Amino acid sequence: MNIVTTKRFTIDEYHRLIELGFLQENERIELIQIVAKRTAHTVCGSILCRQHRLLGDRAVIRGQYPITLPNQSEPEPDVAIARGIDEDILLVIEISDTTLDYDQTTKLEIYAEAGISHYWIVNLNARQLEHYNQPYQNAQGKFNYLSKQISLPCQSVAIPGFEDVFLELNRIFPPVVSESGLTQK
Repeated sequence: MNIVTTKRFTIDEYHRLIELGFLQENERIELIQIVAKRTAHTVCGSILCRQHRLLGDRAVIRGQYPITLPNQSEPEPDVAIARGIDEDILLVIEISDTTLDYDQTTKLEIYAEAGISHYWIVNLNARQLEHYNQPYQNAQGKFNYLSKQISLPCQSVAIPGFEDVFLELNRIFPPVVSESGLTQK
């Protein structure tokens, strides 16, 4: 299990560290975490980013680019689908294996607090897509999503904001070959 140590910086402090040379723009650093990617993670991210053909000019699909949020966070989601640069984020996607707990708690709360309407976690361990929507703040002041839905590799899902565009999940969850040589879908 990876342990993530967090230090809260403001966006201005973060940008100042870059200006002063403490952090380099080409380093794998984001305001809320540093994550090493595994092969399955990288392949999945590449496949999702190539789905721009589904949306054409209606939206931009960006991978590993920072998004500035009003809650003083600047995460670098694995994939973000937006109209414009950061103005209208339609969907944020995190691809999770070793970071699953972090993505289901810390990042989920950050995205909900920022009012991101749709947050997906591609759960590589369970081979399922977790859809979160309807962000809210509970009586204790914690942010979460009211709705969670699970989709399996054999299903297709509509991309939020584009109900006529479907992502075939078998494209991002390729069949698994068991030790016996049988293919599991």
